[in-house]
Amino acid sequence: MKYSRIIAGTMTWGSWGKQFSKEAMIRLMNHCLAHGITTFDHADIYGGYTTEEEFGNAFAASGIDRSKIELISKCGIQYICDKRPNKVKHYDYSKEYIIWSAEESLRNLKTDYLDLLLLHRPSPLMQADEIDEAISKLKEQGKIKDFGVSNFTPSQTDLINAKTQVTVNQIEFSITAFDAMSNGSLDHMTLNDITPMAWSPLGKIFREENTQNKRVINLLIELMPKYNATADQLILAWILKHPAGIHPVIGTTTEDRIVNSIKALEIDMELEDWFLLLTTSQGHKVA
Repeated sequence: MKYSRIIAGTMTWGSWGKQFSKEAMIRLMNHCLAHGITTFDHADIYGGYTTEEEFGNAFAASGIDRSKIELISKCGIQYICDKRPNKVKHYDYSKEYIIWSAEESLRNLKTDYLDLLLLHRPSPLMQADEIDEAISKLKEQGKIKDFGVSNFTPSQTDLINAKTQVTVNQIEFSITAFDAMSNGSLDHMTLNDITPMAWSPLGKIFREENTQNKRVINLLIELMPKYNATADQLILAWILKHPAGIHPVIGTTTEDRIVNSIKALEIDMELEDWFLLLTTSQGHKVA
């Protein structure tokens, strides 16, 4: 397995969230590693193009062996912020920009290579040939090991995959956002040996009050004693049971919840409970 089954998302480690100090980031990195989470998911835009550098400074000071972790980054979104003179949020997948962005991530993360580089979101103007030229050069130079996409549909993935191999697609997937099971996305990834990663794997269950979330939470409370598990563990176990082999990218920075996420790997959810959670979330039985 190239990546830990549970992946640590870093979006909220910096100014878009906890604003961790260097020392706090080092503690959190080591906590993740101590519990089997070796893959750290980044994007150049996190923190308005600041979080990668903060993480990199912490990593450089941590003494952690680079060969013991995997670093993921994403590029392509041109975000409106102090770091970029953009007039409008847009996407840039020119050969020159992809290469520059990847090299900028390497500098910021204080590493010689990325284990995985993703195109962050699809652009209507992306050209597969040009993307292939950029990725081929980065691979030849040893600056990236693998390449993938994020938030791409099957047809958009095929467009890129026709020229350069796509090994990962990072999509939204959770107990409340499960369209990937019916729109062909997970089937497409399985057929094409593309590893699915799921951002926001807990959905908005604990962030929004609505009828759907209340139904799911009530069922989770009923199931918790049966599995001797927490609600977030059961949600992750539901995702982990899918045969596509989904890697949840967890956003929590709370140490206890990080440990909980790893314990979810030990839960073998019963078939009917899996479907009970699905039907409870969607509000009707399966066809």
